[in-house]
Amino acid sequence: MKPASMSWSSLGSLVATAMVVRATVREILPPEAHGALRALLSRAAAAFAQPTDTIVVYAVDGNGVPNELYEAAQLYLGARCLASAPALHLHKPHGAPEPVASLPADHAARDTFRGVRVEWTSHGAEAAPYGGGAYSPSPFRGGPRGGFGVGTQQRCLRLQFPRRHRDVVRGAYVAHVLAVAAALRLKMRERKLYTNNPGMYCGGGGRGGVDEHQMMWSAHPFVHPSTFDTLAIDPALRDGIRDDLLRFVPRRDHYARAGRSWKRGYLLHGPPGTGKTSLIAAIANLLEFDIYDLELTAVGSNSDLRRLLASTRPKSLIVVEDIDCSLGLFDRTRKSSSSPPPSQGADQFYDPTFPPHGRRETISLSGVLNFVDGLWSSCVGERLIVFTTNHVDRLDPALLRPGRMDRKIELGYCKGHALRVLASNYLGPGDDDAHEQSDDDCGRYEELMGEAERLLEEVHLTPADVAEVFMGCEGDGAHAAMQKLVDDLNCKRLAQKCALSNGGDI
Repeated sequence: MKPASMSWSSLGSLVATAMVVRATVREILPPEAHGALRALLSRAAAAFAQPTDTIVVYAVDGNGVPNELYEAAQLYLGARCLASAPALHLHKPHGAPEPVASLPADHAARDTFRGVRVEWTSHGAEAAPYGGGAYSPSPFRGGPRGGFGVGTQQRCLRLQFPRRHRDVVRGAYVAHVLAVAAALRLKMRERKLYTNNPGMYCGGGGRGGVDEHQMMWSAHPFVHPSTFDTLAIDPALRDGIRDDLLRFVPRRDHYARAGRSWKRGYLLHGPPGTGKTSLIAAIANLLEFDIYDLELTAVGSNSDLRRLLASTRPKSLIVVEDIDCSLGLFDRTRKSSSSPPPSQGADQFYDPTFPPHGRRETISLSGVLNFVDGLWSSCVGERLIVFTTNHVDRLDPALLRPGRMDRKIELGYCKGHALRVLASNYLGPGDDDAHEQSDDDCGRYEELMGEAERLLEEVHLTPADVAEVFMGCEGDGAHAAMQKLVDDLNCKRLAQKCALSNGGDI
């Protein structure tokens, strides 16, 4: 205890001495000398401290436009740096699966990147010195357009870091924050189904604060349950499509080295009800892409078609369903008296109300080909173009060549593998108290399944037809549904035999 008492007494003496010295200095030295001494001591302390740089990121620029870096930094901090923060701000955007955290005003968060420690500080209201000598994240400096003037109060983030790591922070770290925020934004966004607005193609760009995309496309939330596991198609074909899609997405650099646009074209063809629309939804769900449902008959001209293409966004699936019915894109090499003459085909889509003056210009085959594989097709990357048709033989060969339609996928009638997928989807465990079924019940169900598979080799039935049978037996149990399908197949086979027999007599 004696050494401790001596140390406390020594500390008291030291404090008393410091107070006496301070009072003496204030009395003896004039205020000017006192200020010079304080500045000298501050410089001496700064010489031993590590110099730092600061980047100020304002929430909006001088014209009131939101700063993408500010939003990205808040999103990044909320996901990476605020797990143990004593305070944070929570916000749930519309359609997001969970709330998003951000750094509240007058709080700080620390991060480490490549061994460099940085500190972010949020300020709720700070003068934005646009036009001054301070760093501004935007090239705008206010002006006659009603931007923020000097001294305007607004939110900002301050990024402080050691000066010797300036190149790492300004170059790699800022790019890292933007990339992480873009990936987070993609996961939390509400995916959309877009359709083109008819009659919105004349004139220039967006007006009244509406950009080109909003003017040309109307959006609806996209929620569809279809996945590759629920598709009633051949397993080898399903796995091949999935592998092709997953190989396409990360190959941006490969497409650039090859001198090709980062896009891929699919042609889905087959009879109605074979699952073309379900496959499109499954592709969008697998890649987490938005869908642009393009109605060609609502497009006024080739130039409007190019504008629609240019206004789409990356990570999108552009779909034109029933391409053979949308426009006259029939095979030019086939001569048929039933084909309408060019003038008649153009009049077929004439609309006297659009545009308000003159005749409506129609889309040509050349316009569609340029849309798929022309110069304008390279304006947006990471995109799939999908055409569907029930009659692939009617399409012009120029539309089907590789580079335009990279994969031609035929979806056929329901066979054994597709039947089992549909049975699992619609008659899965639970309908017949599967856990309490006896071996005889399971054996009978497999007999019915095998009989249905054999009948499907003789009778053409689409997956949609089989699904309709199962839907009609909802609540009756798996055995009853499979028995109903077998009975329907037997009836159809008998009807086919009768038709063939009658045809033979004729």
